[in-house]
Amino acid sequence: MLALGKLLELTLAGREPAEKTQLTVEGVRMRWMGEGALEVRPPEARDNGMDLLLSAGIHGNETAPIELLDELLHGIARGEIKPRARILFLFGNPEAIRKGERYLDQDVNRLFNGRHELSSGSEALRACELERLATTFFSVPERTRLHYDLHTAIRGSKIEQFALYPYKEGRQHSRRELERLSAAGMEAVLLQSKPSITFTAFTYETLDAEAFTLELGKARPFGQNEQIKLDKLEMRLRQIIEGNEPEGDQLDGMQLFSVAREIIKHSDSFHLHLPADIENFSELSKGYLLAEDLAQTRWIVEEEGARIIFPNPKVKNGLRAGILIVPTTAEQLG
Repeated sequence: MLALGKLLELTLAGREPAEKTQLTVEGVRMRWMGEGALEVRPPEARDNGMDLLLSAGIHGNETAPIELLDELLHGIARGEIKPRARILFLFGNPEAIRKGERYLDQDVNRLFNGRHELSSGSEALRACELERLATTFFSVPERTRLHYDLHTAIRGSKIEQFALYPYKEGRQHSRRELERLSAAGMEAVLLQSKPSITFTAFTYETLDAEAFTLELGKARPFGQNEQIKLDKLEMRLRQIIEGNEPEGDQLDGMQLFSVAREIIKHSDSFHLHLPADIENFSELSKGYLLAEDLAQTRWIVEEEGARIIFPNPKVKNGLRAGILIVPTTAEQLG
């Protein structure tokens, strides 16, 4: 196998490869773009016009997605997977990956769309570098742009595999992309309704890619991800890479949700009235006192069918401590 196919090994060791560019026997070019970053380019005659960005490890302890990308890259380097798409593989936070931590000082996935410019430190610099790499990759005109940012969650979930679809004013969410996600094993999608500061929000809003944050189960250490079943996702990613996706994908059974409200932590007095082990997509009854903060700020559930995702009272002040979501329909899809 080509040395550049071992991007994860290089990243874990903190090493640069001796050769920055290598060719497979099929003529696929692999080019090291920097720490945790590798571009794969098919031969020109096989290129189908798809630019696919696959990122994982934005949170360093979310290892199942990292292992999946490592497996796909090994397949390309061995010649077992024959790309027709141009691909950028990114391991988002190498230092946190090496330490097995979610992040070191700052959550990298809250530092995009200008936020890194308001901060300092290695993770703000990394967010800036990820934006630069993505911008360069998606700079070629008249090509299809797709970004999957793969994650696992801090906590368990009543819907284990789901996606978050960013928002941009004047742009419709795509039914075709949701059908593709359904085929990849996503059981639900949260259709967001305002701009955000995540990596996929940046590529969707600024670079005009179709972009999704995929949540794939609960975070575990390397080598302990047997319970996370990614067979459908791996198969669909291989099909996208090789340009042989089957026709006839459907939305059957996929649950769609929209954001009702975000719960923002304003101070150290913030208190979230939920069990520490509550799962994502847990239902909340109307009238439930969800959270309290300074100045008698109270969040009371008013919505029918409300559920909570990403509850986390330990976030820094000013950041989201949870999202209240409600069921929605596919009527507004493009």
